[in-house]
Amino acid sequence: MTTSSLDTPPLPREQFPTTRHWAYLNHAGMGPIPLAAVHAIHQRAMELASDGELAWDEHKANVERVRALGARLMGVPVDDVAFIKNTTEGLGFVANGLELSEGDRVVVSDLDFPSSLYPWLALRERGVRVDLVGPTGVGEALPVEAFEEVIADGPAPKVVATSWVQFRRGWRVDLPALADVTHAAGAVLCVDVIQGLGAIPAELERWGVDFAMADGHKWLLGPQGTGLLYVRTARRDRLRPLEPGWNSMRHREQWDELAFAYDDSARRFEGGMPNIIGIAGLGGSLELLLEAGVDAIWAHVDALCEHACAGLASLGATVLSERGAGVRSGIVSFAFPGHDAGALGAALRSRGFAFGARSGALRIAPHGYNTAEEIDRAQHALAELTASARRPSA
Repeated sequence: MTTSSLDTPPLPREQFPTTRHWAYLNHAGMGPIPLAAVHAIHQRAMELASDGELAWDEHKANVERVRALGARLMGVPVDDVAFIKNTTEGLGFVANGLELSEGDRVVVSDLDFPSSLYPWLALRERGVRVDLVGPTGVGEALPVEAFEEVIADGPAPKVVATSWVQFRRGWRVDLPALADVTHAAGAVLCVDVIQGLGAIPAELERWGVDFAMADGHKWLLGPQGTGLLYVRTARRDRLRPLEPGWNSMRHREQWDELAFAYDDSARRFEGGMPNIIGIAGLGGSLELLLEAGVDAIWAHVDALCEHACAGLASLGATVLSERGAGVRSGIVSFAFPGHDAGALGAALRSRGFAFGARSGALRIAPHGYNTAEEIDRAQHALAELTASARRPSA
């Protein structure tokens, strides 16, 4: 892409009020919601204010419409999708719903976001063996071979768990290859997809992923407290619902029916009343992403990241993220030798730039409405800050 095309993004900038105040480049932290989500939230909230329970039929139908949008984005059947409040909840549903016990073994990627690790590490209290796959190099690479080595070093695992995109340095795991290795070992594959879904095209069913989950509040550009859980059809009965309720049942609206019969879909993992307003907001964001096309969004985000890497190199920054084909993501982690990343991030914020700072490095994460002009302005600010910032004493 040329620089001029990078200033014509696939997502309409007028949908994002944040552009009036910020060059917002921190979608790996939290994405601002678009006006489409705001309007959807307002519509459903006003319907509840006006009509209360009388709006239920319309709201119930909208939940199913948004479920279908989520399924399209994930590349999975609609009956395999449940709504969750966040990634942590989805991971907990899998880690505890599989009913792992003493002597079972789980293989998990290390240096992941804490919530991607804690549900698995907690299983050690039950006597489950949890082995970690350590990333390698400054880019914290997680090649499939690293998983293979750990999988082979012990009894066959029951589960292999990882994030799709590593939050610190942005390494993207080869999920189809990892699924092949996982299944050959007799295990199931659980993937936290929060740092890729919405920015990178996903075909989770075709890739062989068994369980996947993501919050709405990052690359999906949705409200906090909303998320998606994928449970492969063939694995559904292996996962015990942890919060069974009226909404989990086949007869969920037959109030006098007390038979205990789980729904024949991933809805069985939704125990009670859905988050009508939050799901509506998520739906507004998903519609916007699907209208633009995730392929087009990813091409734009990837080109913006490459543009940023070229500019950072010219400023003397060290790019810490691996940028090879198939492993790069929408996250670029970088550092300026001799300068504190947190201090630089705060200085950028005071100038109207939203960056992330993780593990001693700055992190840029643009989305489909950002432009090369914003990145160029940010890099001009970085040039000034790194030229004048006080270096820490030895």
